[in-house]
Amino acid sequence: MAEEAIETLHVRRAKSAMDMATIIGLLCGFGFIGGAIFIGGTPGSFLNPPAILIVVGGTLAVTTACFSLEEMGRTARVVMKTIFYSARDPSDAAIHVLKVAEMARKQGVLALQNILGSIQAEPFLYKGVSMVVDGTPGSEVEIIMRRDLNSTVQRHSKSTNVLRKMGEFSPAMGLIGTLIGLVQMLGNLDDPSSIGPAMAVALLTTFYGAVLANMVFLPLAAKLERNSSEEALINSVYMMGAASIGRQENPRRLEMLLNSLLPPSQRVQYFD
Repeated sequence: MAEEAIETLHVRRAKSAMDMATIIGLLCGFGFIGGAIFIGGTPGSFLNPPAILIVVGGTLAVTTACFSLEEMGRTARVVMKTIFYSARDPSDAAIHVLKVAEMARKQGVLALQNILGSIQAEPFLYKGVSMVVDGTPGSEVEIIMRRDLNSTVQRHSKSTNVLRKMGEFSPAMGLIGTLIGLVQMLGNLDDPSSIGPAMAVALLTTFYGAVLANMVFLPLAAKLERNSSEEALINSVYMMGAASIGRQENPRRLEMLLNSLLPPSQRVQYFD
């Protein structure tokens, strides 16, 4: 029974694909703005390299000054994982853990070494079960896994902070670009041909900054925060399960503990 449960878990992880909510939301948002621009009949006037340079380049530069290159690189990788993230059901994770616990109860903890290869797609669960098989006490398993869980949450929090800072800085860079454009315009009032390009920079930098902040950086930060909370819940289920197996507790007690962790709508009834 436990081997079938682990195989099911492996298949679910293999089917992970793009997060369609993120993709659809971003595409629709930019599509509506693009449609409004094309309806106006002047799409070319919304492309301005100096304005893009000020907002995009300035935002990245100032944000990098607030953090480290490593944190900026990690944020880029986390954003990609956010786009390719598929929602997972904590109740399914709880059922899998209960089946593994039932196997350990009936066949012994050492029998779990036969399924380690099948759960490598879930690194957190794999680490917990591996420690239990190696004879690590349940209390120590919980301490180690809790530290790993907190470390993961902190890494995600840093990436969220980077995105939120970019959301704060991009409108500010747009304002700076607006001031640059106005200064250039006022300094060349005697040359009518320079007024148009300077005014374009002044207006488009504000436009770019608002779009990037409210349609890219802040939504991605919110989605990352949501995904991080979901992943933390699932990893907490794995941690509680591995620690319970290490303490050789009754799986029925583990079910009660897991249900105390899960939201009411996702609680499980495996033994009833």
